[in-house]
Amino acid sequence: MDLVEVRAWRRAADRSDLALLPGETVVAGGTWLFSEPQPGTTGLVDLTTLGWPSLTETEAGITVAATCTIAELARAPHPGLATLAAACADALLMSFKVQRAATVGGNLCLGLPAGAMTALCVALDGVAVVWQPDGGTRREPVASFVRGVGQTTLAPGEILRAVELPASALAQPTAVRQTSLAPHGRSASLVVGRTDSDTFVLTVTGATTRPVVLRLGGMLDLEPALAGIDCWFADPHGAADWRAAVTGVLAAEVLSVLVEGPVR
Repeated sequence: MDLVEVRAWRRAADRSDLALLPGETVVAGGTWLFSEPQPGTTGLVDLTTLGWPSLTETEAGITVAATCTIAELARAPHPGLATLAAACADALLMSFKVQRAATVGGNLCLGLPAGAMTALCVALDGVAVVWQPDGGTRREPVASFVRGVGQTTLAPGEILRAVELPASALAQPTAVRQTSLAPHGRSASLVVGRTDSDTFVLTVTGATTRPVVLRLGGMLDLEPALAGIDCWFADPHGAADWRAAVTGVLAAEVLSVLVEGPVR
């Protein structure tokens, strides 16, 4: 879609270029930005020209740049990460064209209930690295970074720089289950699970207004944990009570897979 009010496009070369002028907003992949009118947006600042490495692997884990595309993440040299990234994108019906342009950071910053990268990053205990306008940097779990539908903890002038995925989470087996109201509709519920020492970690997205993390000792803990969720989401893709019911089924399937043995 044409953004008819845009009069300027700046290519960011360093951090100082991210001080936004009135009416400016940042852009990376632009798959959402250019999909609908953006009233009041008069300038765009391109993050992709900063040259951030898409993936940086160390002993501590993998740092995913906010400008890393979802397609790049699905081709990550780490097999577990690549498989999970592809599964999350496919579960949310993200076309290959969108995956080639859409970025991890952009997907997170939209705060969508059915956010593919939100599901992945929360499931892997991801930590958001945020650049502050005063030159500082802050970190917080992605699980709390996304606060609700279209809401994040980003303050005015803050930029999501990267997501840090710890090696401990990347090394664990994972399982994914998803369902939609229609055979090929948008995800009404997406459950991603992984093991963590002697516990199981289940992440619920799509069915809730924000990501929900359940840490369970076993199957007996599942029902009370689900009963404690108070942020079920409703829209044309599914009623809240139906989403709660199907999430229970998906969560039980994921937990069963993890209990039975490693799956990638």
